[in-house]
Amino acid sequence: MNKITIVKDYIRYYFKSKTKHAIHSPFVFEFVTNVLNQKKTQNKQLAQIEALRKELSLSDKKIEITDFGAGSATKRKTKSVSEIVLHSAKSKKYAHLLYRIIEYYQIGHILELGTSSGLTSMYLATAPSAKKVITIEGCPQIAKLAEENFKKLQIKNIIPIVGNFDIILSEILQKNPEIDFVFFDGNHTEEATLRYFNQCLPSISNNSIFIFDDINWSEGMKAAWEQIKQNPSVKVTIDLFFIGIVFFRKELSKEDFVIRY
Repeated sequence: MNKITIVKDYIRYYFKSKTKHAIHSPFVFEFVTNVLNQKKTQNKQLAQIEALRKELSLSDKKIEITDFGAGSATKRKTKSVSEIVLHSAKSKKYAHLLYRIIEYYQIGHILELGTSSGLTSMYLATAPSAKKVITIEGCPQIAKLAEENFKKLQIKNIIPIVGNFDIILSEILQKNPEIDFVFFDGNHTEEATLRYFNQCLPSISNNSIFIFDDINWSEGMKAAWEQIKQNPSVKVTIDLFFIGIVFFRKELSKEDFVIRY
């Protein structure tokens, strides 16, 4: 999707979105108050991750790319590390939010589809409750870069796996039936997103959380998000434009929220 379309979509989102004062769901009001609007995150490791982000964003080291997903706008066989970080790593704002969600809801077992440079993986892994982060990357060369970054910051509760999601996801879910949190940040197509969502559904508990990246990235991703919202297992969804959050708690009324962030 071109930048003009994204800007127009964001303007529509901004005027459609609600602040916490217009939210009547106690659960979502609590989420906005205690997680979304809490701007300060206390963890010294986060500063180390951001220092590493700065270092990587200046690196002109070239990485050979094997892309199994929808990919980025630039289709080249090599990219610099700085490009990978710029286009694939979640921004500090959203990385901190992911951290706060895991911290607040005491998430232990995490699955990430799309490791990239590993910066987001490290945010997920450094939350105090995080016991294990399984992260999958399709490109072996990028996966190697991520592993180097994990070692550099001595983060040891990340399990990196290299392979095509379509081939290895089902096996990973069978071996790890206890998944509390899934971050979908890999193949950004409608068909693949829905396939991975449906594959992960049998692993949910009442307190599981799914987060989908780039829900407005393309018409296909918009369509996938609409279908996810309609799934009978889904109770509450929160649209933050760049990411979509899904809760499965049976005690909640089925509602969809568009919230300003």
